[in-house]
Amino acid sequence: MSTETPRRTFAIISHPDAGKTTLTEKVLLLGGGIRSAGTVKAKKSGKFATSDWMDIEKQRGISVTSSVMQLLYDDIQINILDTPGHQDFSEDTYRTLTAVDTAVMVIDCVKGIEAQTLKLFKVCRMRGIPILTFINKLDREGKEPLDLLAEIEETLEMETFPMNWPIGMGKRLKGIYSIPDETVEIYDESHDRQIIPYKQDTSLEDYERETLEEEISLLEEAGNDFTMEKVHNGSLTPVFFGSALSNFGVQSFLDQFVKYAAEPQPRKASGELVATTSKDFSGFIFKIQANMNPNHRDRIAFLRVCSGHFERGMEVTLSRSGKKMKLNQSHSFFASHTETVEKAMPGDIVGLYDSGNFKVGDTIVSGNERIQYEEMPQFPPEKFAKVTAKNAMKHKQYHKGIEQLVQEGTIQLYKTPYFEDYIIGAVGELQFQVFEYRMKHEYKVDIEFHHMTHELARWITKGKVTEDMTDSRKMLVNDQQGRQVLLFQNEFALRWFQDKQPDIELSSGWEILE
Repeated sequence: MSTETPRRTFAIISHPDAGKTTLTEKVLLLGGGIRSAGTVKAKKSGKFATSDWMDIEKQRGISVTSSVMQLLYDDIQINILDTPGHQDFSEDTYRTLTAVDTAVMVIDCVKGIEAQTLKLFKVCRMRGIPILTFINKLDREGKEPLDLLAEIEETLEMETFPMNWPIGMGKRLKGIYSIPDETVEIYDESHDRQIIPYKQDTSLEDYERETLEEEISLLEEAGNDFTMEKVHNGSLTPVFFGSALSNFGVQSFLDQFVKYAAEPQPRKASGELVATTSKDFSGFIFKIQANMNPNHRDRIAFLRVCSGHFERGMEVTLSRSGKKMKLNQSHSFFASHTETVEKAMPGDIVGLYDSGNFKVGDTIVSGNERIQYEEMPQFPPEKFAKVTAKNAMKHKQYHKGIEQLVQEGTIQLYKTPYFEDYIIGAVGELQFQVFEYRMKHEYKVDIEFHHMTHELARWITKGKVTEDMTDSRKMLVNDQQGRQVLLFQNEFALRWFQDKQPDIELSSGWEILE
């Protein structure tokens, strides 16, 4: 593959069950990345989504890790970062979004904008990530298309511009009308793709033509002006209708996606924008994944290339510590399959085998200047549990498992000050279940949870908390970096503490979505 091939790096965001994984698969299928798509629901056939490589994901039909997939489409290399669909893994999704240049928002036409979609949209808005919208499940009876556009504009406060328009919906679905080139893609249950100029199409009834022409006329009169500048600054989203499960409208979407998606963008490091064209190589680690190959107990650090060119074996500096190292083991990914990467350009994602050198958020550079890309804040956990190994003889595997899984960042680790009991913090219950599953299957350790009643974590940013300030409702612990953290049972206990201790300042760790 030529090193001059243009790149488009994106992630798909959605509420669980909106069709994110199915759309990912169909895009891969069109790009020749896979030969057959196994939908998440096809349990009996043994087919599973290509992007879901962990056993627990296959069993439950959910995405709980972020995998990376690459394909060549229309002479453009597309890098897809598959994000966790489950809301308990929002933090992993947030970190993945730091590594993309465009997001595709999938909306279920039956349900409209759901809570998780809104939360992830806010992350994209905060980071200035352009968004393309795919309104899915058109072959089901859903909300009226005009109502869906109004919902996006009102809820997300951004303009919409439909690139195609549905003719009917559910059992009445006849096709989609392409607004830019005035063609109709006929809906065919055999999934054969047929595109006909609108004026030559004889399949539509008179009332269907009349309805379509009225709605298109309304869009032209009352719709928004389309400019690439609006798309790339995130103030307007191009909207596409289709059905990922039926593979209807997906290729039309992909054809337009490569046209409208942003190319790799300059990124801020140490307060200044670093151009992709800079001669010095730089990039940052946005994810660490242990045991992608359970037979080898490997750890992979996922690197987003931001500037310069990556070459296997190059010498780089870890900005955080100043340590120099050679990047000899570099890989590209297709779910759990890997290939050695010799070179990579800005926008590419490279997997680096890691023996414990890297942390999420690390910057790696080839030049003399030790820049640091913007830090990745954490979500404050909402559930806490003390954790112990059932078999004390397995303490070595227990500590290794906890250390590695905590470094991935999907759970957070705290210790009590004196006895250093382990407390696990998570955004949701599913994270505990995945943690327990992976400890058992990857490290052969059975663990026991003692769930706590605390719900809030607050970092102490000013002042010192002494033992006499704590009780059963507020507990003092240390985080992985040794910083003091207070765990509160509820908002009432937090407010009570703040009233009594006005000189102590507290932070939730991540203020943006509150």
